[in-house]
Amino acid sequence: MPLAPAKPPRKFNPDPFPYHEEIELEIDSLGNLGQGIGRFGEDRWVVFVRYALPGERIRARVYRNTSSYSEADLVEVITPSADRVEPRCKHFGDCGGCQYQNYRYEAQLDWKKQQVSELLEHMAGVSHTVEAVIPSPLKYGYRSKITPHFQKPRDGKIGPIGFLRQGRRQQLLDVESCAIASSPLNRELSQLRLTVHRNARNYRKGATLLLRESVDSEVCTDPTEMCEQDVGPIRFSFHAGEFFQNNPGILQSFVLHVAKEASANGAVRHLVDAYCGAGLFSLSSSGQFESCLGIEISESSIDWARRNQEQNEIENCRFIQGDAANIFAEVSTHPDETAVIIDPPRKGSSEAFLHQLIDFNPIRVVYVSCNPSTQMRDLNELLGRYKISKVQPFDLFPQTRHLECVITLERC
Repeated sequence: MPLAPAKPPRKFNPDPFPYHEEIELEIDSLGNLGQGIGRFGEDRWVVFVRYALPGERIRARVYRNTSSYSEADLVEVITPSADRVEPRCKHFGDCGGCQYQNYRYEAQLDWKKQQVSELLEHMAGVSHTVEAVIPSPLKYGYRSKITPHFQKPRDGKIGPIGFLRQGRRQQLLDVESCAIASSPLNRELSQLRLTVHRNARNYRKGATLLLRESVDSEVCTDPTEMCEQDVGPIRFSFHAGEFFQNNPGILQSFVLHVAKEASANGAVRHLVDAYCGAGLFSLSSSGQFESCLGIEISESSIDWARRNQEQNEIENCRFIQGDAANIFAEVSTHPDETAVIIDPPRKGSSEAFLHQLIDFNPIRVVYVSCNPSTQMRDLNELLGRYKISKVQPFDLFPQTRHLECVITLERC
């Protein structure tokens, strides 16, 4: 007896495809969220398909139509890409953490380079050479921080402990081991899961767990615990729950590149690190400059930056808590001799900050971003006063759609 048709969601739009209609199409490229992109029919209607790869012919099942595109689940790969590989993690496709474990690593890097190039052209209106993506030394087991979750216990028992299922906002997938997390984190995760299950009756609601690797493979699980990370010769200390880059294997080459670009091989004397956090870029760059000034709105981060300066005996750095309304007020060095590093959160820089940066008018700006889309948006404010000299992506997040991009800007 045939199965009854799936019932569409209440607000499902049936144009151009009925709910769960299956279609065949060729995948041409990838979207910025990691989905394969195909075009269907004579009108070349855009369809996004998770886990489909460029060059493949696939069968997909439509679950959403918008006014300009459809979204579909991958049902069958009819003609696979030569770059399709077997995922290492058994949860791939169910867990929302990774998008590219089925994609050969070198092809991931090629796509991420193309992604930056396309965003640069389409969002900033600039055609510029994008350097080959610097690969991560570790393709798996690189993450030094994970935050698994669990929901409110039911009948005195904890349900899944893990991460959100792909495409779901609340439903969790039980994850005993994460393929992109470091071995120390996975060992600690195994023990922590047992502890949570044993103490299920102590929890009245759900929670987010923290596991962060520190030096000597120690793992911090308390957000207020002091965690340490070596980046080249410098040891950084910070609260385990606070932001710090979480791919240690690539960090030294990453910060050295930023320092080199900011200093222009010794041609620039002074540095301002405008989102300095715990001092990652300013302290790592200190050997390239006569003086370094780190500015940060967070008082806690400034405290850690000063502590890191003292414990590493670095004398030419200074850290101040900046006022968002006048972030460059205490910068006394001449703009003609000063470079500025900016590394804002994923949402990018505010328009007010960018205007202050333009008013200060440093000779060089190095813009570091974990979200190239907002980086390109911000470039529209800077281009005209500045020109791009180098675009260098880094793959801090193998097997995922995420990347870090460093753009060097010189004053026109």
